[in-house]
Amino acid sequence: MKIQIHKSEERGRSDLEWLHSRFSFSFANYRNPRRMGFGALRVLNDDVVEPGMGFGAHEHDNMEIISIPLEGELAHKDSTGDEDVIGVGDISVMSAGTGVIHSEFNPSETNQAKFFQIWIQTKERDIEPRHDRKNFELLENALELVVSGEKSDSSLLIYQDAKIYLGKFAKGKKIKHEIGAGMGVFIMSIEGKITVEGKKLDKRDSIEISDAKEIIIEALDKSYFILIEVPME
Repeated sequence: MKIQIHKSEERGRSDLEWLHSRFSFSFANYRNPRRMGFGALRVLNDDVVEPGMGFGAHEHDNMEIISIPLEGELAHKDSTGDEDVIGVGDISVMSAGTGVIHSEFNPSETNQAKFFQIWIQTKERDIEPRHDRKNFELLENALELVVSGEKSDSSLLIYQDAKIYLGKFAKGKKIKHEIGAGMGVFIMSIEGKITVEGKKLDKRDSIEISDAKEIIIEALDKSYFILIEVPME
């Protein structure tokens, strides 16, 4: 089992007047040759967008892009014709494929929008761009699959053999997670404190594990965390 811990304060950062970001991997002006991604996981940005501000129209291709609001709302518009607003409990996915132009902004005039922006390298190149969203009511003390490479009514589809889980756990609760062959897991504590294989993670700390068949996660207090399972090759 290979384990690497990345502390919250070690993340890259960017602070603009309208956008405050923490980067788990190299992104924009943050360049760290030791932090170029984890398997097929290329980006996990922890973004805060000020009221009425956002990302203007820009293009992506051949990337699976997932947005998970943590606070406030995020308005989305893209060249496929999709236009919607997502808030806490919603998740959106965009398969950029042959190319899509989109924008995201905070529609509130008073409140910040906080969200995770995740990029996963696509398995199928040059597909027709698509966008989808779904609302999830997470059960307590359950690790719930929200994004995967398999079609399902209960999760969102991406074109990669990857899985994204969210878990909200009470203090003292444990869970065993089995890892697929050739896969690695990236786990970040969104809120609260957890241990993964006995390694403690505080808020926004993350851990990367490869060459393992299963792991044990325990909540040290009321906790909310994300688990991303991705191909390592």
